[in-house]
Amino acid sequence: MTALVVAVHRSARHAFSKETVEGVRLLEGLGVEGDAHSGTTVQHRSRVRFNPALPNLRQVHLLHAELLDDLGTAGHPVRPGELGENVTTRGIDLLGLPVGTRLHLGEKAVVVVTGLRNPCKQIEAFRPGLLEHVVRPRDTGPPALLAGVMATAARSGDVSAGDQVGVELPPEPHRYLAKV
Repeated sequence: MTALVVAVHRSARHAFSKETVEGVRLLEGLGVEGDAHSGTTVQHRSRVRFNPALPNLRQVHLLHAELLDDLGTAGHPVRPGELGENVTTRGIDLLGLPVGTRLHLGEKAVVVVTGLRNPCKQIEAFRPGLLEHVVRPRDTGPPALLAGVMATAARSGDVSAGDQVGVELPPEPHRYLAKV
């Protein structure tokens, strides 16, 4: 199966969900043009309060549509963009990628995977009972974080629904994703 972009989203304001749009433009070193989380330094409000000078490792949020399928089956119908992602994909195991993976989106855009999205209480406020479906305990170790991956924009380009997603793994040894 070919990995594809299902939908793209952005929001100029800090809102939990993002509007689905026809296309977005990724800007190298910044993220999604016109999105509140775009910038070279951290833009997420909770992280800005902690240290506004930190580098922005969360410029682009990618989420796999397979999670949305699972949530719907569990009685929590969620549409693309409602969990705040910029890019919804299908056919790629985002959570299984190592840190540093380069994802080629469409003809030119490239993002570099930096880590896992750390789901927060806003998910529970959005839809009660949803948090337990995106943060799952494991027998050992930390819980599994299932709400997608974060990335930085490494090459500018336009991204739209229907674009193919190419995967370029980093050199070994690979590092597992952790929350960023």
